[in-house]
Amino acid sequence: MVKEITNLDEKKRVTRLILESLPEWFGIAEAREEYISESAECRCFAAYDGQQPIGMLCLMETGKDTMELHVLGVKKEYHRKGLGKELFAKAKEAATNAGYSFMQVKTVQMGKYEVYDRTNCFYKALGFKEFEVFPTLWDERNPCQVYVMALR
Repeated sequence: MVKEITNLDEKKRVTRLILESLPEWFGIAEAREEYISESAECRCFAAYDGQQPIGMLCLMETGKDTMELHVLGVKKEYHRKGLGKELFAKAKEAATNAGYSFMQVKTVQMGKYEVYDRTNCFYKALGFKEFEVFPTLWDERNPCQVYVMALR
């Protein structure tokens, strides 16, 4: 079951729970803590197995017409079961209904790390298109790939 989280403390709690379970993607403590802190200001959705959060996605406005898929994580034991797609579908619907025209997402450029190659493939499968690479936005070891999609 996927539902929107509106309570600020719950957003941070769920984000922390999920991101700390995924050190391959969120192993840099400073970056992880920034996602957790920023989640309070985002529109957040969580997937549950019973009462237990097993995945989350946060959206952040980056312009009057653009929403960013700011952070997404699903516990490893639930990978490849459709939860990421389900979270994305709810988030895309919310962004579209709120009047946004575009969605973007940033990740590490394809070909740098195997785990991020899977992430890139996932975003492409959702319908995102390559927009631009910023080679040093984060640092030289992690070139930032930006993907975009039209919402309407």
